[in-house]
Amino acid sequence: MHKEFLMGNEAIALGALAAGVQVVAGYPGTPSTEVLETVAKRKPKDVYVEWSVNEKAAMEVAAGAAYAGARSMVTMKQVGLNVASDPLMSLEYVGVKGGMVVLVADDPGPISSQTEQDTRTFAGFSKVPIFDPSSVAEAYAMVRDAFELSERLGSPVFLRPTTRVDHGYEAIDVLEESEWEHRTPEGFVKDSSRWVIFPRLSTANHAKIERRNQELSKELSASRYNFVTPAAKDAGKRGIATHGISYTYVCDSLPEDARPSILRVGTPFPFPEELARDYLDGLDEVLCVEELDPVIERALIQVCGKYHLATRIRGKLTGDVAPSGENTVESVGEALRRFLKPGSDGPSRSAADKAMEAPQLPIRPPVLCAGCPHRASFYAVKAAMRGKKTIYCGDIGCYTLGNARPLDMVDTCLCMGAGISIAQGVYRVEPDTTCFAFVGDSTFFASGITGAVNAYYNQANLTIVVLDNSTTAMTGHQPHPGIGRTMMDEVVQAVSIERVLRAIGLTTVETVDPLDHVRAVDTVRRVAQEPGVKAIIFKSPCVVLERPLGGCAIDAQACVGCKRCIRELGCPAISLADNKAVIDAAQCTGCTLCKQLCPTKAIHTIGDKTAGGR
Repeated sequence: MHKEFLMGNEAIALGALAAGVQVVAGYPGTPSTEVLETVAKRKPKDVYVEWSVNEKAAMEVAAGAAYAGARSMVTMKQVGLNVASDPLMSLEYVGVKGGMVVLVADDPGPISSQTEQDTRTFAGFSKVPIFDPSSVAEAYAMVRDAFELSERLGSPVFLRPTTRVDHGYEAIDVLEESEWEHRTPEGFVKDSSRWVIFPRLSTANHAKIERRNQELSKELSASRYNFVTPAAKDAGKRGIATHGISYTYVCDSLPEDARPSILRVGTPFPFPEELARDYLDGLDEVLCVEELDPVIERALIQVCGKYHLATRIRGKLTGDVAPSGENTVESVGEALRRFLKPGSDGPSRSAADKAMEAPQLPIRPPVLCAGCPHRASFYAVKAAMRGKKTIYCGDIGCYTLGNARPLDMVDTCLCMGAGISIAQGVYRVEPDTTCFAFVGDSTFFASGITGAVNAYYNQANLTIVVLDNSTTAMTGHQPHPGIGRTMMDEVVQAVSIERVLRAIGLTTVETVDPLDHVRAVDTVRRVAQEPGVKAIIFKSPCVVLERPLGGCAIDAQACVGCKRCIRELGCPAISLADNKAVIDAAQCTGCTLCKQLCPTKAIHTIGDKTAGGR
């Protein structure tokens, strides 16, 4: 045993390795990404790890490994669970042989997601047990216990950290590699009565699952992750029920000698009912402090009704805690003060507290990087379609930032891969609209192919625009099938997006460098006029991965202050000073898009722009 200063996701990965995990699959998504990456970096030779094409595929890979008796883990963020829900719902009915942990990182806020959905609620819906860690150290311990519980029950088990646990740091005790478990899986044993799901099997297993979860609720009432801290002297008959990182915030907000009795719920499903019943008995009021859904609040209301307890349960449903958004020490402290000191209208702060306040930070709106090829791609389409009735259906990725002005090129964004199908729906209602669907290269493989097949099969009329920057940029530059490299560091044959599209049946598929502005605009004009489904692949590497040397500069004498480079591109490297355009050399990558647009030729290149393979 030794100490390491670890990020929460690193701790989860090391906990899984210590538990003897042998197969890890996932799809990158903040805040979960570092779990799989740490496994890949720290794994022994007998562990297989992959970035799957999407969460559904990852769930099924992990399930297959668990069928064969290996311990497996699948990683994703909360919206990824939507993609993986189809196999998961059936998997709970079929069961597993080896322990299988489903790591789903929730994102209250949301900080980097479309939704604030709560995996604790999904656990109840799917009937899958769930662990909800409060700290980095607890996440490390929980993942090992989750594997043991999964194997004992023959069921997948959720581990649900949130952003502040995933990305928080703590010095924790971890096992030496020599202490890690090493297992030899039995292998897959054929048994169609177990592994082939039929209605009769599902009905029988459903009844078993319900009985199992009732028994598990009793067992979890004695779990070390569910506990009650006794009230301080003279704390009265009020209590607090909480979970996850909010438990830490509660403890940080109240001195030990002034804390009421606290119920900490670490396994929200199956809910530790007996512990909750004993906790509520004798209390007048309980405030539920939780993020996202009122899971604990609803469970306690149910316990009160079932056991005829008079305790008043307060929280999100009563307006005592904010119904949405991420909790903070400040927001939790305010809710606690109002609960414990009725009539208080908020936190009271000393002069010293006010003096220590951090200065207001400048606002930095999200924006495409300087030199990002996506800016050139969006601008080429915008220039080619100027004056025409169009719709630009977007997708999930850093290119969603194309919605910001002055580009204003993302009219819709629903979920990964949806842009292609959304464009089809608009076309059926407005056939006179020229429809474009933007999708990134990684997203194309994850969920864009389905929309492309649907569009071709159903004879839609639209242009698919693949923004191919040769990486999964938004989540940290993970490889994907179009790269030619796997997470196991194997060099493989890259999957060609153009060949996939042509195999579907598309006859017009053109690849062009978006930084060649004139050619890019000409390509868009020609391709958009073709009937049916056609595609343009804008191919240029992410500037973060292949940043060229050199850049561009402005001749102040030639600049007339027309502001076209600023007004039309919105590049963060270009600003205005004394009514003249100015380029920040520290940000400029020398993409030359502004140079190609300047009507007075006031912009010129400097230095060598060939580094990094450009």
